[in-house]
Amino acid sequence: MITIIGRGHSGTRAISHTLYASGVYMGQSLNPSGDLVPPHAMYDACRIFARYVDWQGGLRWDFSRAHAADIPARFLRLLESYLHSVLAHGGARKGWKIPETTLIYPWLTRLYPDMHYIFWIRNPRDCIIGSHKTDDLRDFGIQYPVPCENEADPQKAQTNERLRRAISWKYQYDLVKSMPKPQRWIEVRFEDFVTRQEEQLQRLEAFLDMPLARIVMRQDTIERWRRDTGVNYFDFLEPAMRAYNYELPPNPSPNMNEGLSNKERSSP
Repeated sequence: MITIIGRGHSGTRAISHTLYASGVYMGQSLNPSGDLVPPHAMYDACRIFARYVDWQGGLRWDFSRAHAADIPARFLRLLESYLHSVLAHGGARKGWKIPETTLIYPWLTRLYPDMHYIFWIRNPRDCIIGSHKTDDLRDFGIQYPVPCENEADPQKAQTNERLRRAISWKYQYDLVKSMPKPQRWIEVRFEDFVTRQEEQLQRLEAFLDMPLARIVMRQDTIERWRRDTGVNYFDFLEPAMRAYNYELPPNPSPNMNEGLSNKERSSP
């Protein structure tokens, strides 16, 4: 089996569409983004996992309880319900994609240690320009320093919303990096898939041991942050951006605390 790990708006639809065009069974019902739907059982499974994550204040989460805990039976039932069409399919090549899979990644690797994991990453500055279901981690039971809400100034309101998305990006990045990589693991930058598609497809073909279809990729899907007029960078993104060779802004970024309420600055 194959699954794709990566936060929403990381360009994961490109690899989902590639796998589908290559004859990989990606589930009975897919939306235009290539997500396996309906997603509700997966969402509920994510909320169960979140109960085992301890927020330590600020942008720190302790995942040790989740790594050590026995996986609850209800979680298994929900996951199997969501993946029913994939698990029941008799083909040799099958998988699925939905960004929320990232929120249960540690338990997934314990349940499916031999699965092929494709970690799809994109410049967070592009990721946080658009909205996604995982923007507000509270929807999945995850605590974090919530930016000020109901801001009257439109510019400040937009900055606060993007701060929320950037925190979600960091949480999911930290979660993935909190454990050793599974045996079958590959990382692909969306930007490389757009600009050097053939090179990246050859890497993926070697990883999956199968030929892959070539789909049309638009060059204007990358570096949208250059044309964006709002705040799209926060200083806590710097380590991950350096690790993946993304360009850092020359000027200082906004202080994250400027978008937080007094209560959230000192929580928990």
